Amino acid sequence: MALLEVNDLHTSFFTPVGEVKAVNGVSFNLDRGKVLGIVGESGSGKSVTAYSIMQILEKTGKIVSGSIKVDGQELVGISEKEMKNVRGNKISIIFQDPMTSLNPTYTIGHQLMEAILLHTNRNKQQAWDRAVEMLRLVNVNEPEKRMKQYPFEFSGGMRQRVMIAMALACEPDILIADEPTTALDVTIQAQILELMQSLQKELGMAIIMITHDLGVVAQMCDEVIVMYAGSICEQGTADEIFYNPKHEYTKGLMRSIPTIGNDGEKLHPISGTPIDLLNMPAGCPFAPRCDNAMKICLRQRAERLQINDFHQAACWMNVKEEMEKEGEPNG
Repeated sequence: MALLEVNDLHTSFFTPVGEVKAVNGVSFNLDRGKVLGIVGESGSGKSVTAYSIMQILEKTGKIVSGSIKVDGQELVGISEKEMKNVRGNKISIIFQDPMTSLNPTYTIGHQLMEAILLHTNRNKQQAWDRAVEMLRLVNVNEPEKRMKQYPFEFSGGMRQRVMIAMALACEPDILIADEPTTALDVTIQAQILELMQSLQKELGMAIIMITHDLGVVAQMCDEVIVMYAGSICEQGTADEIFYNPKHEYTKGLMRSIPTIGNDGEKLHPISGTPIDLLNMPAGCPFAPRCDNAMKICLRQRAERLQINDFHQAACWMNVKEEMEKEGEPNG
């Protein structure tokens, strides 16, 4: 049995101008000790998928239908009290910006201890010792001294290390990292990713890495989900997605990556803008931006086609290729 099972998840935001279908039929599994990458442009539904799993949506947001199971326990529909026992203990999250995630009026130690006291049975002294231990684990120097300092006294990279320490303090089975390196410079990014990799191997937890940085995905992930307009358009192992992309959106993402040795060569950005989630089309949501769109792409969505045992994609181009192969004369 998979550690996390998400099945046909639909999450919407109900606004004065209509229903925004932010997550539209997402399904995936996550096994113990594995790293799953979720990639896509801003507004593709990556973070909302994570917040649905954690059940920390805005007041206007609601899980409309679907199932989320952690270790066989259904999370959709359970009470907030029951969910508090899941957060921190079974699933933790690292948010995008550590500066806004940490309270500037409380010391680092207070905030770390608060999470430990809330989700475990430790007393204050034990929580202090655990917090110091976690800071040491994420390579924060002089942890006892740092416990008494405030967030503004830390660099961006150090604040992100504190957020990782806070997320791991209760030894969760699943860590969700929502754009954990966005606000950091390249050198610090590399340090944070290396730290997460070493902790993942040491603690044996599963990670969901949410990012728009395909370099992060290549370095960290075993399996990759590509999202567009709230749906999964392609899913497979990291090797399959990078070396054998089968959805036109994924191909567009790959073409837009700068590569070493191609100085002077122009990048190929994806034209147009993401779809309006208030007015979802009947066909493929990527069709208006796709250079190879056919008439059927505008009228009807493609079902996810099994490319091989490790790869699925929902693109009419794959159906066309299959039909062309079947129509070829033998020999």
